[in-house]
Amino acid sequence: MRRSLSVSFVLFALFALASAASAQEMGGKTTSGFSLQPNYPNPFNPETTIPFILEEDLFGSGRPVVVSVRIYNLLRQPIAAPVALRHPAGENVPLIQLEYSAPGRYEAFWDGKDFGGNQVASGVYFVQLTVNGVSLHMRMFVSK
Repeated sequence: MRRSLSVSFVLFALFALASAASAQEMGGKTTSGFSLQPNYPNPFNPETTIPFILEEDLFGSGRPVVVSVRIYNLLRQPIAAPVALRHPAGENVPLIQLEYSAPGRYEAFWDGKDFGGNQVASGVYFVQLTVNGVSLHMRMFVSK
């Protein structure tokens, strides 16, 4: 009985997390001044590109914006940080607290590996885009 309650709780928690993420998705999640576009391909194996858009109104103060992209597992544990493509700081720079000085469409690249360099298992993962402290989330699928 105790074991079935534990399993039920875990399944309920996973369902609640997936439902919350589904409620946040709109095919291209947008908030004031930036948007997170669907990754492609999705599902993917073993790598994917994650596009995002930084709009003009983010740069009204003349200061650069600070951008981070992280990948989370179903338990909302951070497992990876994609790299920036075509960023002024260089190619393949981890997209953590990077400054962008102009509006436009940008891309992050994830090779499907965790922080330890191991290929992640098939399943559902979440991408989080944070711009100046405001975050958007979207679900993506790894298929093998």
